[in-house]
This record gives sequence, C-alpha cells and structure tokens, in this order.
Amino acid sequence: MVKRIMNQYALTEQGAKDLLKAIISVTFSDIVLMLPVGILYYMVADMLNGSISKSNRMLYIGEIVCVLLLIVVTAFIQYNATFFATYKESGAKRIVLAEKLRMLPLSYFGKKDLTDLTGTVLSDTEAMEHTMSHQIPQFYGAIISTVIVCIPMFAFNVKMAIAALWVLPISLIIVFSSKKVQLHFAKKHKETTLELQDGIQEFIEASRDLKSNNAEKDYFEKLKKNIYAIEGTAIRNELGTAVFVISAQFLLKFGIATTALVGSALLIKGEIDILVMFMFMLVVSRIYEPMSSTLVSLATLNQLQVNVNRMKELENYPEQTGEAELHCEGYDIEFQNVGFEYNDDETVLKDVSFTAKQNEVTALVGPSGGGKTTVSRLAARFWDISHGRITVGGMDIGKVEPEKLLSLYSIVFQDVTLFNNTVMENIRIGKKDATDEEVLAAARLANVDEFALKLPKGYDTDIGENGCRLSGGERQRISIARAFLKDAPIILLDEATASLDVENETVIQQALSRLIKNKTVLVIAHRMRTVAGADKIVVLKDGCVAEQGAPEMLMSKNGVFANMVKLQQQSENWNLK
Repeated sequence: MVKRIMNQYALTEQGAKDLLKAIISVTFSDIVLMLPVGILYYMVADMLNGSISKSNRMLYIGEIVCVLLLIVVTAFIQYNATFFATYKESGAKRIVLAEKLRMLPLSYFGKKDLTDLTGTVLSDTEAMEHTMSHQIPQFYGAIISTVIVCIPMFAFNVKMAIAALWVLPISLIIVFSSKKVQLHFAKKHKETTLELQDGIQEFIEASRDLKSNNAEKDYFEKLKKNIYAIEGTAIRNELGTAVFVISAQFLLKFGIATTALVGSALLIKGEIDILVMFMFMLVVSRIYEPMSSTLVSLATLNQLQVNVNRMKELENYPEQTGEAELHCEGYDIEFQNVGFEYNDDETVLKDVSFTAKQNEVTALVGPSGGGKTTVSRLAARFWDISHGRITVGGMDIGKVEPEKLLSLYSIVFQDVTLFNNTVMENIRIGKKDATDEEVLAAARLANVDEFALKLPKGYDTDIGENGCRLSGGERQRISIARAFLKDAPIILLDEATASLDVENETVIQQALSRLIKNKTVLVIAHRMRTVAGADKIVVLKDGCVAEQGAPEMLMSKNGVFANMVKLQQQSENWNLK
C-alpha cells in the first residue's frame, strides 16, 4: 500500500505513511461528525414514545458533551496529520529532487529549461503540498466514512437507502470520467505558464541587449501574448473542471428529493414509520455536504497528475553512478576512440583519441563547433560518452562516482559563476572546509589582493548577484583562486582569458602559470599565441582529431594548425581606417 501511494503521488516513503495516517484521521473525524445524527435520532424516538426521563436527559447531555469533546480531539489529530506532516513532506520532497539534480549528467540540463526545472522543484511540490493537505485525505476519508455510514442505512431499509445513495456513485463517475479532459487543459495551462516564466527570465537576462537594439517594445508584445495565452488556458482549465464538478454536485441535490419522495410513498403504504423517515432525512442532509467537497477534491486529484508526472520524470531519469573509490595510477587523461552524441541524430565527436600527459600542457584548438568544449566536459564526466573509453591514470572514469571523480579536477571556465556573498566565501567554494588563512593564501596566488583589499570591507565585502559589482578580470581571478584552493592534480582551462583586456589578461596569465605547475593541464584556446608554449596540440575539426603533436611539428606540417595560426596573424594586423 505504501509503495503504491508513493508511486501514485510521487511521495517519499515517510510521506506515504503520513498520508495513510491522514486518511485514517479524516475518516474517523467524518464518522464522529455523524454521531450527533444518531443521538438526535434516539432522542426524538424517546420523545415520541414519551420516555424522556430526568436520567435520560442527563444521559443525552453527557453523550452530547462526549461527542463534542471527541469532535475537538479528532479535529486536532486530523489537523496535525494533514497539515504538519504535509509541510514536512514538502520540504523532504524538495530535498529529494535537489539531490536528484545533483546526480544527473549535464546532458539532462541541456534538454531541460532552467525555468522548467525550477517549476518542478518549487511549483509542482507546492501543488502536491496543497493537494496532500486539502484534498487527498479528505477525498479518501469521505469515501471510506460514507461507505461505513451507508452500511447501516441498508439494514434499516433497502429502498430508502437506494433512494438516498444512488446519486453518490453516479456523481463520482461523472467527475472521474472527466480525467482526460482535465489533464489536457491542466497540461496546456502548465505549458503556457512555463513559457511566460521563461520569457520573463529571458527578458531580465537580455535586458541590456534589448535596450541597446531598441527591441524592448517588440519583446513586451511577445510577453503580452503569453499573458493572454495564460488567461485563456486558465479559463478553459477552470471551465473544463467546473462543467463536470458542478453537474455532479447538482445531481447530489436530487438525492434529497428522491429520499423525500420514496420515503413519503413508503410512509403512506405503512412500510416505514415516521422515525425511519426522519432518520433518513437527517442522514442525507449531512452526508451530501462532505461528498460535494469530495467531488472538488477528485477534480483536483485528476489535475495533480500533471505535477506528479513532472516530478516522476525527474526522479526516474538515469543517474550517473560509479565506484566511490579512486584507483588511478598517475593523472594521464587518455581518450580511446571516443564518440559522443547529444541526441540520437546529433553526432558531436567521432573516434577521438589522444593522451594528455601528467606534467604537460595539452591544448585543444580548432574551428568553432569542432568539439573542443565537449572534449573538456567529457574528460570530467559532465556527460557520459556514447562509445569508446576515457581513462585517468588507467582508471575508466565512466565507472567512477562523478563527485568523487571531480575531486581530481580544478576547472576554470570562461564564464565564471559567482554567488551573492563575500569575496572570501566565493573563493571558499573551492574547498568548503578551508581555513581563512588557506583562502587568503590562494587569493594571493591568483592576484585577488590587488582589488579585494580596495573594497569597502576587503575580503568580507558582498559582491552582489553573480559578482555584479566586480569586473570581468576580477571575477576570473576569484575563479582561479578557487582552483588554487582546491589544488587538484588535473586542471581544465576553458578559454579563461578570451574576453579580458590586455592588462587583466597579463595578470591572469601570470596566475595561471603558477596554477598549472606539475599538473595535468587540458586547455581550450582560440588565440594561437595562448598555446604557443603548450607541450602538445590537439586540433579538433568536425568532431574528429585532425592533427596532434608539438606546436613546432604541426607548424612544419603546414596543415590545419598552421593555417589557423596564419589566419589569426592576419586578423591581428587588421586595423580601422
């Protein structure tokens, strides 16, 4: 039962157990709310029989007090079971999804929009939280309690029970049969919502370019269309639900009419007495109210499937796994006939083979789109290869747990990601348990001192969202300081100085020279003068290794590398006239 609930609503094991407790508590609470009907029935019976004595009155008063206390206690238990447990499950579920994201290859993030993933972790879990606290326990609790209450009704009189209860299964069937329609509209509404959120995020990120090209008005028109689209899908979603729910709720009202008509007919025939008639009218006046809410809950449960499917899609995506122990002998990186495809029909690398040796600098060069960045990402197992083999010190990296493998790598990207925190804490990302002294030592090696000490609070200065208060060169130095702090045996450099001015480039190149000493270095470069001092050049073109060897050897071959050097020398001589 627990496993089934976990799968049905994408819950954790504890969440499924808590949901079962919530359903049981709601069931008891609904049954307790029916107890006053029983007390009233017997009280009226005694009154009609003229057997209300002082002792009976005291007994009824005692029963009423006990029922009131029971209602309070069950309501309190129900509240704790449905709300408090749900909030815990919501937090636990977000952690589960976040942990799952941590274990996925970067290829997954290339297929998914970040707004979509954020929506899964936040919005979809919020929908689950609301439904788990307000609809699921109430729905199942109402169904179970109604069945329990209905059984004695058949014992009193079968005809009256049928007259009172025939509307319940038909109402449920009406709403349940609308599931496909509701899922269709709910999915469309979710898609248009994500599209708008993505558009807003894109506008914020690209506002500078939009302003500089006078394209804001056109972009706003596009956003306006998205807003109207959301409004339309929201209305259709509500109507698609309301048509079925309101029809089913309206049908429930016929139950009161049929109970009164059948009861009157049976009363005239003498098949029942007035007391039975009174009892059934009391029950139907009470039993339809929770069922009316249950129909709304069922509609919400139908729509919840969209959110559940999105969470399950993320949870079921294959993880990158491997051994938790490293078994490498040295730190040579070897590519053996490696092939890679982002999608089934999009081949990026074909039979790439080369070795980046320890204590050497291996440079990846070639035309844009040749596969340089892909090779560096595969070397760190950001993606898993399609075929072939990549080893570090003879160890197959495809069989190593990704986070354990990354302990061997320090990576300096061209685009640096910083956090809204201090300079000190941004550098400490490289080694979370580093002391302040270790952080400062790494910062000095990366020439961070030159600008950090001039900040209002020095290294304790907040640098803003993604380091917005720093220049490109300053951001890059923080990235290099992280690499110094981590002090890993393998260095990956992804065009770390490409977008910098001459002054910053010189400072950062000095820092990089210190960083790469005695390491296995794999560097991506577009500027040929950047790789002039490399021990080995690997030229990638159209996803294949076109050439490889020492710079001098490749120049003498007058091949792809030599041609790239000549073209770049020509472009450097270009000037404005």
